[in-house]
Amino acid sequence: MLFSFITSPTGPARRPNVIRLTALAAGLLGLLPGCSKDDEPTTPTVPNPSRISVPQAAFHPEGIQYDEANKRFIVSSRTKGVVSTVRDDSTFAQLADDPRLISTIGVNLDAGRNRVLVAVSDNGANTTRTSATTLRKRAALAIFNNTSGALLNYVDLGGLRPALNHFANDIAVDAAGNAYVTDSNAPIIYKVDPQGVASVFLENAQFDAGTAFGLNGIVYHPDGYLIVAKANTGTLYKVPIANPASFTAVTNATGLTLTGADGLLLTDPQTLLLVSGSQSTVYRLSSTDAWANVRSTGTFATGAVSPTTITKRGSDAYVLYPYTATSPRFKIVKVSF
Repeated sequence: MLFSFITSPTGPARRPNVIRLTALAAGLLGLLPGCSKDDEPTTPTVPNPSRISVPQAAFHPEGIQYDEANKRFIVSSRTKGVVSTVRDDSTFAQLADDPRLISTIGVNLDAGRNRVLVAVSDNGANTTRTSATTLRKRAALAIFNNTSGALLNYVDLGGLRPALNHFANDIAVDAAGNAYVTDSNAPIIYKVDPQGVASVFLENAQFDAGTAFGLNGIVYHPDGYLIVAKANTGTLYKVPIANPASFTAVTNATGLTLTGADGLLLTDPQTLLLVSGSQSTVYRLSSTDAWANVRSTGTFATGAVSPTTITKRGSDAYVLYPYTATSPRFKIVKVSF
């Protein structure tokens, strides 16, 4: 089509001009770099793309939420300690930061209150912000305005049990606006009320994992309880909000091994998606008896990409692939069963 517009003073372009232009085009194409595994196109060609590849080197995101109102994903970062956004065309922008954010881990978008809640920890991944006083001691909840990124509150959690090691990991928010935060290094679930007052919601030796990662993913069920995953054993717990001490272990009816359990997503009252990073798998779990028992109804293999957490977008679910702490990019991938 391009050549049809090329003319000479006496008529259509002569064949030698076409040959020269063809050779020039071939030469320019030869200068274009080939696509490699870590140099993938970032602009999607369809709505709700199957994957979004984000060229952010050594960002190592851990948590993810989809912000429907603003058509963007919200992600955390172990290595940078910031909160950022990603759009479908891979456009990347920083939403929030604070010097106390050493590593940002779990993220919860409380859309009705226009808040972004972020779990803050320090396991040494952010080499520019870690310190001897915060390493394995920092556990906090940072709360930001979702529109402006302004810090609304910063709540210390580790100080409630200063003698223990800490790693604030994931967050659930109930209908009243109370936040519940798991600690992977201490056998604790914290509660932070809407006014920012922190307390130990539940502490129990069953949650202790020694030097391994313990409590991890957490979700709020609309019937008034939490579902919590323990990573080192793959155990799921049902924790009633009104009486947390009466928590019970969910029986795995199919004998499925869920070790490495990380992010949880409740897609409806009977269906839970669970990301197992160590197994490179997203499990679809179902319960018909209010989460006394659970069975597997599907799996999605991610490959060796260190999947962490998962978020709902309309009727779809997207899982986060951080790869490693030094990777040149990360991905957000639609899950299919």
